[in-house]
Amino acid sequence: MLYILTTFLAAVLLRLPIFHKPGVSLTFIDALFTAASSVSVTGLSVITVHEVFNNAGLILLTVLFQIGGIGIMTLSTLFWLLFGQRIGLEQRKVIATDHNRPGLAGLVQLMRSILMIAVIIELIGTVLLGTYTWMAGYHEHWYTAYFNSFFTSVSAFTNAGFFLQSDSMISYAGDYIYQLIVMLLIISGAIGFPVLLELKRRLVNRKQRQHFSLFTKITTLTFGVLIVAGAILFYVFEQGGFLQDKSWHESFFYSLFHSVSSRSGGLSTMDVSLLSTSTMMMLSGLMFIGASPSSVGGGIRTTTFFVIVAAVFAYMRGYKDVKVFNRELEEDDIKRAFIVFFVAIGLIFTAVLLLTAFEDIPFERLLFEVCSAFGTTGLSAGITETLSTASKIVLIITMIIGRIGLVNLLLLRKDDQPVRIRYPKEHVIVGQ
Repeated sequence: MLYILTTFLAAVLLRLPIFHKPGVSLTFIDALFTAASSVSVTGLSVITVHEVFNNAGLILLTVLFQIGGIGIMTLSTLFWLLFGQRIGLEQRKVIATDHNRPGLAGLVQLMRSILMIAVIIELIGTVLLGTYTWMAGYHEHWYTAYFNSFFTSVSAFTNAGFFLQSDSMISYAGDYIYQLIVMLLIISGAIGFPVLLELKRRLVNRKQRQHFSLFTKITTLTFGVLIVAGAILFYVFEQGGFLQDKSWHESFFYSLFHSVSSRSGGLSTMDVSLLSTSTMMMLSGLMFIGASPSSVGGGIRTTTFFVIVAAVFAYMRGYKDVKVFNRELEEDDIKRAFIVFFVAIGLIFTAVLLLTAFEDIPFERLLFEVCSAFGTTGLSAGITETLSTASKIVLIITMIIGRIGLVNLLLLRKDDQPVRIRYPKEHVIVGQ
């Protein structure tokens, strides 16, 4: 509910003339779409942000990126602490839900740590990008270089997917240093705050031998495998298409960048509409999986995908229990992973079905757009601006659900009810 209220409030603010360039106005549906895309840190856009908003409007967008990326409750906790307020039990429950945490212990310290890490990474990104673009001659004035880099750094780390040029990062397609910095920012935001916190503790306490948690091992492994697999498939699928006249290093960076960006980043160094159908379907799958839990990204999350794959392989090998990294997964977590997966499939199917009814656009492009919205990615096949109001509303709902997370929505159900009556069990023929 907080994200929905924030989205409507943001839409009202984005319509105010003080945030617009002279002579520019926004319809409510376009303002609502931009607000939803910003708060959900998606990046799909029906406008060109630098042509509509002045510097004040761009700063407002970065604030919305922070709210959506870091989390409403994280920032609320900061304000409560600044005003000397105690964080009560109800607030702690909301924080735990917002960040998908199993317990209530240590949540306030967690929020402080998340804020500190986010600010440090975004400042480092701003300094690196600002200094590089100014020295490379991209901007005439240093303050323009650092302002644009601040916007890009926040957008990349929060995986918001917005950029201050209408062609996203196409003009930086040949600048590999710039791309590497942006990719590191995207990965830092999408890998998950628990992973960053464990890495921080490992670096601070080097003398103490510490083991990474099962969550960090699964997240890092799945995240890395998906990036490598995505880059390889992009390279293979586009050999006879977009990459056919490109050098090896151009092909490498096009493949790697879009594999990383499909995790939830949404920035692009090429016109996505030029991709083949097979590549668009593959990227749709990566966007559907999305980023890691407790991160700035959306999708079903990397751990959900890992648990499903591990459970299927364990069943195929005749095991009833799922064991990974010398640990046994909880049965409830396995059930939750499958529930999230199938609810997500139902959501995607419904959204695509509605869009096919509203639009006369090829199926693969509509699927790509819906997966981009659900994964809060922001990559677009170039059809967002042409969509009808009804289709925009469908994508707005999909973006908000993608940001909130299906797990959080499922947690809105009532607590487990006590079993009073048990019935005889009976097998049902399935799968044949």
